[in-house]
Amino acid sequence: VIVQTYNPDNFVIELSKKQNYNEFYNTEIALRQQLNYPPFTNIAIIGFTGTDEAEIKKSSEFMYQNLIKNSPDKKIFKPMPCPIDRIKNKFRWRIIIKGSFDDFYIEYLNSLLDSVCDLNLKNTRVIIDLNPNSMM
Repeated sequence: VIVQTYNPDNFVIELSKKQNYNEFYNTEIALRQQLNYPPFTNIAIIGFTGTDEAEIKKSSEFMYQNLIKNSPDKKIFKPMPCPIDRIKNKFRWRIIIKGSFDDFYIEYLNSLLDSVCDLNLKNTRVIIDLNPNSMM
């Protein structure tokens, strides 16, 4: 196997070379617990993509204000540009939510998504990704 990486000293690479699954699991699960990541909590990323950055800011701020008003038990991070903030001339913003998500909260997120659609935004796409594979 050939692995290309910017971080050859990362514990994942080192433990992969040693094929040490148990140490990898124990290290990773401890990190996830410390950072309050799944499986110890849920994470949702609400992504905003479009050609009009002002429209993205408007829709993300609308959603953020509703979230902080109606989700007192969740950690909600303010809307920010994604780490890779533009792809193919489209701006990318996101809101991150951490907390426990039951069926009622998922329904609330769906209704909030419908409310954003009612804003009649022409150039903005909004998606919700629960426990995403990537935070990019």
